[in-house]
Amino acid sequence: MSEASTDAPPPASSRSLRTAGIAAAVIAVGVVSVGIATRSRTESRLADWTAAQATPTVAVIRPKPAAATGALTLPATLQALNSAPIFARTSGYVRKWYVDIGDPVRAGQTLAVLDAPEIDQQLVAARADLETARANQQLAASTAARWRNMLAKDAVSKQETDEKVGDLAAKTAVANAARANVARLTYTQGFTRLVAPFAGVVTSRSTDIGALVTAGTAASTPLFTVSDVRRMRAYIRVPQNYSAQIHPGMHVALTLPEYSGRTFDATLTRSAGAVDQASGTVLVQVEAANPDRALKPGAYAQASFPVAGASGAVALPASALIVGEKGTQVALAGSDGKAHLRTIRIAQDHGNTVEVSAGVSAADRVIDNPPDSLADGDRVQVQNAKAER
Repeated sequence: MSEASTDAPPPASSRSLRTAGIAAAVIAVGVVSVGIATRSRTESRLADWTAAQATPTVAVIRPKPAAATGALTLPATLQALNSAPIFARTSGYVRKWYVDIGDPVRAGQTLAVLDAPEIDQQLVAARADLETARANQQLAASTAARWRNMLAKDAVSKQETDEKVGDLAAKTAVANAARANVARLTYTQGFTRLVAPFAGVVTSRSTDIGALVTAGTAASTPLFTVSDVRRMRAYIRVPQNYSAQIHPGMHVALTLPEYSGRTFDATLTRSAGAVDQASGTVLVQVEAANPDRALKPGAYAQASFPVAGASGAVALPASALIVGEKGTQVALAGSDGKAHLRTIRIAQDHGNTVEVSAGVSAADRVIDNPPDSLADGDRVQVQNAKAER
């Protein structure tokens, strides 16, 4: 009876609990597996997104052949044909000045007068020394003449006569030196009058009555500046690509911002005939008549040369330029998926666009608006290649 009780099957409730536990374990394992898989996919997507964000997406443009505008416009700074800073040649105090800025002056007109008492006293002393030297010279001349007469009568020796003649020569040299010193001080005293070297206009004045001026100071400011503004000139640097079309005698149009719509005719008068290696340009000089004084020294102007466009030049927007320590560069999108920086040479700057004469060609893919941190060899992702802008 007891054995039959031992071999009886377990109750139904125990089997249900065991089944439920196994099912719960299976579910837990499934939940954990799903979580791990989800987290792995999330980390993979995050890594892909981070890598994509690290590679900048850029837009590229194709350089276009530069249009032949028929004119080369370059910046220029106007200068007077003749301009002279007036310095003092002698030290002293300003007694009076007669002209101010904007006043027209004639050649030789007095601009100011200096007081130089030291020079005046030196000149008085030099004239006194000259009179003394002349008196000594005259006495030596009389003595030498008498001794020559006595020598003819054998009243004195030739040695004594030669001594008197030599004394006359020495006194004559002293008189000549004194005369030269008087002339020097007279000229120096004349420098107390500052005069205009040529006819023109006073463009600066930096002195006043009682001011001390010192001669021979290289760093001193000129007391006056006189400029001949009847003709104006400007030095302009022309790119080498256009230098073959530039020649003396050609007419150049000058425009100034303060005279909207007005053009001043200038003539190219000189060319350096050599290319500056640092800038790749040729220095030329243009001159223009200025009868109404509309052109002012130091004014900014634009000079337009009637030339054809540079051969092989291409146009780029200014937004594609990178200006840094290595000069002006552009970033090219290479077929290897990397950016390559290339230095260019600008022939003309039109503001929104520039004309590039060297560095890029129409076949290159230029990155527009490149990131500031873009370096040579960085990976880039091209967003859209546009044939035109």
